[in-house]
Amino acid sequence: MISPAEDPRSLLDRLIAERGENYADLSRLLRRNPAYIQQFIKRGTPRKLDEEDRRILARYFGVAEELLGGPAKREPVIPRQRGLPSVVTVPRLTLGASAGGGSLDEDERAAGIMAFDAAWLRHLGVKPQRVSVIRVDGESMAPTLSDGDDIMVDHEDGAMRLRDGVYVLRLDGVLMVKRIAMGPLRGQFSVLSDNPHYPDWTDIDPALVDIVGRVVWTGRRLA
Repeated sequence: MISPAEDPRSLLDRLIAERGENYADLSRLLRRNPAYIQQFIKRGTPRKLDEEDRRILARYFGVAEELLGGPAKREPVIPRQRGLPSVVTVPRLTLGASAGGGSLDEDERAAGIMAFDAAWLRHLGVKPQRVSVIRVDGESMAPTLSDGDDIMVDHEDGAMRLRDGVYVLRLDGVLMVKRIAMGPLRGQFSVLSDNPHYPDWTDIDPALVDIVGRVVWTGRRLA
């Protein structure tokens, strides 16, 4: 039960605990430094949430902005009902993960955002603050992935949970998207191209590979 008289900091702290979230991940959702939400709740800094931050948090938790310190509305607030989507944003990064000759672009600034249904992301098993969307460059993963496809990368699903699947990784400093196939011996794996015209790296030394995250979704423009 949410009380309209509850202090916005106390309410936000309770919502975070009830949802099983943490301060750092919510700060990343807002594109803030990891201590931002903790400082707001525990230290009162900033004194109130920025309007855009408040809007994102209200949508994410399915509460009225007024409860998080927003201006009071004249008309009664209608609670979000089951079936109505709560939309969250995911950054679309400027870099491209090579599915061809390799890209050295490490500029990970957000070039824009894409909006997704929060319930759909939870169904995927990902946290919106731990995923990003990047572009595929090249044809080495065709027909699975094509040049120009957008892929969603789960940065929380990395080296510690490595298993067969498609990943974004860095090999010799080159950012790429490839298929990983686990070997028969513990710790061994191969980096494969779905397109047979491109090279594979079999039984590679894991120390040479930096796992960025697992690809969990792809979208493409129809010709």
